[in-house]
Amino acid sequence: MTVSHTYPTAAGVPDHLPTRLAITLWDFSWYTRCGQGEPYEDIDAAVADAASLGYNAIRICAAPMLMFGGLGVEDLARDLRIEGLGRANTGGYYGQRTRWYDAPGGYSINLYERLEALFAAARRHGMVIMLASWEYQQATAFAASSRWWEAIDSVPLEKRPRALATAWDGLIRWLDARGHRDRIAMVELHNEVDFSMLPPMENMADALTELRAHHSDLVVTASYGKPPHLEMYRLPESMGAIQCHVYSYGVLDALQDELDIRGTGMENYPGDALAAMLVKDSPSPQAYGAPIAWKMNATVVTDRMIYGYDWLDADAWDTWLYSHYGEYRAMMIREITSRTKAIARAAHWRGVPAVIGEGWVGYTPLHGTFEEGPGGRALVEAGVETALAEGAWGMVLCSNAAPHHPMWEQRAWQIRLNAKIRAQS
Repeated sequence: MTVSHTYPTAAGVPDHLPTRLAITLWDFSWYTRCGQGEPYEDIDAAVADAASLGYNAIRICAAPMLMFGGLGVEDLARDLRIEGLGRANTGGYYGQRTRWYDAPGGYSINLYERLEALFAAARRHGMVIMLASWEYQQATAFAASSRWWEAIDSVPLEKRPRALATAWDGLIRWLDARGHRDRIAMVELHNEVDFSMLPPMENMADALTELRAHHSDLVVTASYGKPPHLEMYRLPESMGAIQCHVYSYGVLDALQDELDIRGTGMENYPGDALAAMLVKDSPSPQAYGAPIAWKMNATVVTDRMIYGYDWLDADAWDTWLYSHYGEYRAMMIREITSRTKAIARAAHWRGVPAVIGEGWVGYTPLHGTFEEGPGGRALVEAGVETALAEGAWGMVLCSNAAPHHPMWEQRAWQIRLNAKIRAQS
């Protein structure tokens, strides 16, 4: 006998938008990975493919500061040369085996035209767009020119929230003038404020209030990378949605601590544990080199991460994780379910939508398969089921379920889970 589940719906969702969002996270990759033969070269085909897998929402970095920040770099937005992190000393490019940073570059794009093309494709294929910015986290590092980074970095820290609000106002009005307002599912002042070069979230409140007042028909908020799960009352009341990310690192944290891979500074690096996990004949950090200094200043990723993820033996990495996963499995499930409940219930109490915009395990090498494997997928499904049971509006299947990640090839699994998410949308 088939048992049918009825899940509660979210509060505060505009009537013209889907009652449930199945989200694929395209971040900045939709413009940093669109060279010849890359996943986003044909934006219409990429959107159509996502729709065929059951997604109805795409979350992106829309680069508002570059295009509408009034910083004198609009010409750059019209002819943006994508370089990635640059050519490595030993061949290839920095970040080549690192998720999100594996951008070889070598082409130029007009971001205004590309954004309009994305919205037009979204309309054709029945999708909505979630707008965010990664500019104060890493997006600018992929440009060949440092002008974008220098322009946003020149804005004093305390003035960045209002600068973002002003840029978003311009971008929203630009989309509105082109008939795309109804495709905007959500506007985030910035992605992961707590993990970006921005003031604390409470210092973003006035800018959020201002932007919401100008666009009261839209869902306007900002997102946390790690929300205060035990003190959700601390979230600013000006957040028009509780958009938080649920990562339970667990066994992954244990491995990262073992390898000391997320720190900074290359002196005496790598240590013995990481050295034993590198591929054969990997270059020394000194021989490999590092991206040019301004690119490292423009991103929150560290020098150790770039070298380590580029030269890790992904099989050895996965073997360690699977060997130790049993010690952490129950804890990771508890973290995912309890944090998701905290987010959804805080949103319900405030009468606004809850969104899990990223999750569920964490950052792995490009070819690591732990989260894509049966153990990782079980954690994903626990998170999705909890989010649905708690009435969350939107959720990702996984931060890695996107065209620029190997997980995109798990098509049957995505179709099945997205059908569950959207069953009552």
